[in-house]
Amino acid sequence: MSNKRVAVITGAASGIGRETALKFASNGDQVVVADFNEAGGNETVERIKAAGGEAIFVKTDVSKFEDVEALVNKAVETYGRIDIMFNNAGIGRITPVLDQNLADYHNVINVNQHGVVHGIIAAGKKMRELGIKGVIINTASVFGFLASPGTFAYHASKGAVIMMTKSAALELAEYGIRVVAVAPGAVDTPIIQGYKDNGMVDMMKSKVMGNKLTQPEQIADAVFLLTLPEASAINGSVVMADEGYASFK
Repeated sequence: MSNKRVAVITGAASGIGRETALKFASNGDQVVVADFNEAGGNETVERIKAAGGEAIFVKTDVSKFEDVEALVNKAVETYGRIDIMFNNAGIGRITPVLDQNLADYHNVINVNQHGVVHGIIAAGKKMRELGIKGVIINTASVFGFLASPGTFAYHASKGAVIMMTKSAALELAEYGIRVVAVAPGAVDTPIIQGYKDNGMVDMMKSKVMGNKLTQPEQIADAVFLLTLPEASAINGSVVMADEGYASFK
């Protein structure tokens, strides 16, 4: 069994997840890349290996607990441990609330909210079983605090992630497992592209430093920092990584 840290990252086929996987691997961690997008996930692994890192891909539907449990078990089976669980997978959809298709609403909730539930439970149980004082990080959002038109389901899911982070941190502290969240603002990822047509991206850019979108690498840096021993006092917190958007709103 290796002494290297093992990081499991969901939604790692693109955007924040991919950049975070690359960040951990570049610092010597073994990475388990998880996503429903098989081609994108394998591309992330190939990029890690090309740079000399260690990674495997596990196709995962985070809305299904059995998939997430199998993901965590595969990480331990392959690398012998799990130190970091980054519950990052997420989807978004723009629909006025009264035009909301309930199937679409439940899809967003199942991925963004229940996917985090599944990651917390599966990783938390395995860390407790192995006696590992690990870190579970959840991707929240400024939209867990602030409202905007057309994103009712997304707001519901990210607001839930914030409170689940605090609740899980309270309970898992006795096992030495920290649970924290990062709350990005307007990040240049595939999800944000869907907001360009309705002017929301331009509005968000106008509220932040430099009038620009945050790059996924910046969020990856924040996530990595939260896993270091130097961040050991940070637990149950939601770390804003939004270029000040929530403050300027």
